[in-house]
Amino acid sequence: MKLKYIVLILFMALFTTACSTDDDTNDSPQEISEVEGLTKIKEIINNSHTIELYSESGYFITGYNEVSLRIKDHTNDTYFEDYSISWMPMMQMPTMQHSSPYSDITKAPGKDTVYQGYIIYQMTGMDGSGWSLTFNYSINDVDYSVMDTITVLQNDNQNVTSFMGSDGSNYVLALIDPKDPKIAINNMKVGLYKMESMMSFPIVEDYTITLDPRMPGMGNHGSPNNTDLTYKPVEGTYQGDLSLTMTGYWVLNLKLMDPLNTVLKGEEVTEDNSQSSLYLELEF
Repeated sequence: MKLKYIVLILFMALFTTACSTDDDTNDSPQEISEVEGLTKIKEIINNSHTIELYSESGYFITGYNEVSLRIKDHTNDTYFEDYSISWMPMMQMPTMQHSSPYSDITKAPGKDTVYQGYIIYQMTGMDGSGWSLTFNYSINDVDYSVMDTITVLQNDNQNVTSFMGSDGSNYVLALIDPKDPKIAINNMKVGLYKMESMMSFPIVEDYTITLDPRMPGMGNHGSPNNTDLTYKPVEGTYQGDLSLTMTGYWVLNLKLMDPLNTVLKGEEVTEDNSQSSLYLELEF
């Protein structure tokens, strides 16, 4: 009898220990990757470091690209937390080269090792070639540089356009939002940039962009409750209301006006003019 009780006590002790171990394991904090939810686009490597580039999709496309990056130290495979870094996208044409609109690179909110910015690719080669990306950065007061070619895929719809305005200036206009359009009133956001030179594309401020969305495949009908896009200085973008009443292919007819209400590009949609010469496309 005594032996039976001893075996029972030992079994209960082992069961309790096992449960305690499982609970401790379940309660321990799980390490969360700072690039969770992002997909690696490319690694750009020099002798000292690897710059890892990420986005939600995992590739570059024509138009607006949100890019996250981090720098890995080759000596110990850890990621740096504090550094300064800039980039320069470059398109090599047969007889010339040019850059594109892009932002500064800043540390991502709430992250230790991840930095972020955006690049707008206004064109690409037939096979996605032609672009390179150069990084200049400083870690602990030591300067580094690295450059590599990148692939930029052509977006299915026109989400970016380059054009000359009636003022003789060249502009780049890119769709930023909605990324996930819905049958509803969507917040529409675009970036507008002036081409001052082949390497300089500053943000254009305080213009107005009128909006008239139409469905060419459905009798070119429009939608109610749209609002014109106006400049938001905090973000450096133009925003307005985009009303989408059904799924399908939409042409976002636009008209660009300067602060004096001079029309720089685009026309009204009428019975005789089914589409503006300034437009973006959206399909969902």
